[in-house]
Amino acid sequence: MTQEIIDNAIYNRYILPTKKKRELNIGIEIEMPVVNLSGEAGEEWVSIEVAKRFREYFNFKIAGRDADGNVNSMIDKQTGDDLSFDCAYLNLEISLGKGKNLFEIKKRFEKYYSYLNKVFAEYGYTLTGMGINPNYNVNHNIPVPNERYRMLYHYLHSYKNYKGKCETVFHNRPDFATFASASQVQLDVNYENLIDVINTFGRLEPFKALIFANSYMSDSPQYLCSRNMLWEHSMQGYNPHNIGMFDEDIVNAEELLNYIKTQSIYCTMRNGKYINFTPVPISDYFKLDKIEGEYFDGEKYRTIVFKPELSDIEHFRTFKFEDLTFRGTIEFRSSCTQPISESMTVAAFHIGCLLNLEKLKEFVYNENVLYTHGYNALELQKLMSKRKLPDWVDRHELKKDLKTILSIASVGLKSRGFGEEILLRPLFDRAEKLTNPALEIVNGLENGKEMGYFIEKYSKLLAEEE
Repeated sequence: MTQEIIDNAIYNRYILPTKKKRELNIGIEIEMPVVNLSGEAGEEWVSIEVAKRFREYFNFKIAGRDADGNVNSMIDKQTGDDLSFDCAYLNLEISLGKGKNLFEIKKRFEKYYSYLNKVFAEYGYTLTGMGINPNYNVNHNIPVPNERYRMLYHYLHSYKNYKGKCETVFHNRPDFATFASASQVQLDVNYENLIDVINTFGRLEPFKALIFANSYMSDSPQYLCSRNMLWEHSMQGYNPHNIGMFDEDIVNAEELLNYIKTQSIYCTMRNGKYINFTPVPISDYFKLDKIEGEYFDGEKYRTIVFKPELSDIEHFRTFKFEDLTFRGTIEFRSSCTQPISESMTVAAFHIGCLLNLEKLKEFVYNENVLYTHGYNALELQKLMSKRKLPDWVDRHELKKDLKTILSIASVGLKSRGFGEEILLRPLFDRAEKLTNPALEIVNGLENGKEMGYFIEKYSKLLAEEE
């Protein structure tokens, strides 16, 4: 397979879709922990039963079953809304179909959420708005038994085979995908602003960590956004180009294409079976005569040798914070699931910033509170994800920076004329207090509050005044 064929395939899949003129559409995915309120391990059958009742009540159509015949994905054909389970039955995901008005999307989400939690309550369970399942240390943490998640679980657990053989320093929680929850938004981008979106939002990441952190783990209390650490120090980070942020600004679409070619592929399918293998940069992958991998035959894992095919690019998936997809969208992946009453803040923030991109770009490239101390965006994002801010940070000026960013987002939302800027109000409060949901949990626990208090608080549709 020639380099030209490989380059064209990557270009056609990732760059070409951005050249199609489209109106701004919004795609929102909200993952939520399923929590057994007794504090004991959650039972997967509860989620399966609740999902069955949801499907019957809303007349969603079956979109996927696991190996045991249980429905694990269902869809409303009219709206495109989808209920599924991300990796595990204790991580429920609602993907909301494309929409133009956040209030319409919010109304649908809240309708589904209200029904789900009403039914979960019958079993002594709840959904809640956290980036880490608070019962992660007692849950079974097993994957949905289907091809995709069984492969992912097996692949993540293979990290022991690569210790010391790559630059990644691995943590010892390869089961993290079963208990980490994200709030992701996909927005259409055009070829003309593609590079500016990636670079500008990349420089925004340290500030986003300060506002949206909500993945507290008792094992790592110094991190307020543990989700990102878990992804980066796992097999997904075997190739650092597959995760996190870009080290430097991307200059143009050609350089972005060259960067994509350095990212690695680690799985594909043959005869309906997922195969995982040692990650290989996508450009090198298609030049190989054969690859050795593993697949599950229904009873155990077996070795297989196969020849790469150009169609394998469909299984090439990365986890950048600003991830260019084959749909011509940027998927913003770095935000934790938020308290349910503030579930639309992530989407509202990103839409507003995108629609006021020039102003945002001007700000982040002239900012002098964080970016004048010798750290780049990648290093700053890690520092701002921790509980304790560095001593050199001017707290007063940082608050002003955060409010400026939120005002830029607010102006962008106002230009849409739907009144969506009101959805940013909780973020202005966080900026004023220099806090976020994870920090609120940590401080609360240290002052005598139980985790159950926050599970309940973050599960409510309406915020309560304190």
